Amino acid sequence: MPKRVRPIGHEDRLSVVDHLDELRGRLFVCAAALIVVFAICFWQSGHLLNALNSPLHHINKEARSHIADATSDEAGERGHLVRAAGDFHKLSRTSGLSAEARSIIASAATELGKAAKALPKTDTGVNPITIGVGEPFTVTITVCFYFSLLICSPILLYELLAFVLPALSPKEKRVALPIIIAAPVLFFAGIVFTYLIVLPAAIRFLQGYNGNHFQALVQAQPLYSFEVLTMAAIGLAFEMPIVLLGLRALGIINGTTLTRHWRYATVIIAIVAAAMPGADPVTTGLETAPLVILFLVSIVLLKVADRGAARRAAAEERENPTVGVT
Repeated sequence: MPKRVRPIGHEDRLSVVDHLDELRGRLFVCAAALIVVFAICFWQSGHLLNALNSPLHHINKEARSHIADATSDEAGERGHLVRAAGDFHKLSRTSGLSAEARSIIASAATELGKAAKALPKTDTGVNPITIGVGEPFTVTITVCFYFSLLICSPILLYELLAFVLPALSPKEKRVALPIIIAAPVLFFAGIVFTYLIVLPAAIRFLQGYNGNHFQALVQAQPLYSFEVLTMAAIGLAFEMPIVLLGLRALGIINGTTLTRHWRYATVIIAIVAAAMPGADPVTTGLETAPLVILFLVSIVLLKVADRGAARRAAAEERENPTVGVT
């Protein structure tokens, strides 16, 4: 069993064995959290699958007018057969007919009733299909694992940072902590934006494209993979401000650089959006718009950081006027 995980101070000096022991303990915590959350997700897997199936609902709402027409036609045909069967039953009880004629008419009435019941019903379901005996189980396991990673991501991030942060100085920690807090917030914001805005529009476009020429059946595994990959890609793309701030901290770019080359940056953003899952015009446009907005926000943040750095440099020069004088 691993030792109890304890906070490590910046001044502590640990041996390689101590570092490995600490890493083992934190990995044990991560694994335990994943197992517990996975069990809860598996228990509530129906709700998770409903959440992933919800972007399909609007497609079925749009198709309900067509389904209603088909259902009414189907009900009309069934009604005609039922009425004909009733008429034949009445005819079979008419006096003046031979026993053989009555038997034939009654048999025809029975067959018409069976034909009415045998008419196929229009499928109005809204759930994706599965192929194969084990696919419902394996798809459910995969979805639960995806959600477990998503829900446990704050715990996993905390354990990673708790292992890495002691190596940073207090000044470096002051810079790293806001970035550490902002990173998951931006990632989850990207996931929520994708789920509420991108996925419904993308699925509506992709499923409705040339809809008169195809019978679109949605398979569960490709649908969930598309949704998860799209949410993950846009969530990572929402980290753009942090990446640009990191490049500024390394001295590679600044606010002026981004302002001067904004046209090239817009083209790069469009290329990145096109390379994401679902490279159709609707999805690409919905992915490009927030990234452009985040790029503009990044310019503002870098400008603010540049001005703050300039003020600090001016203050240091006033305090030490001989610095830099030969």
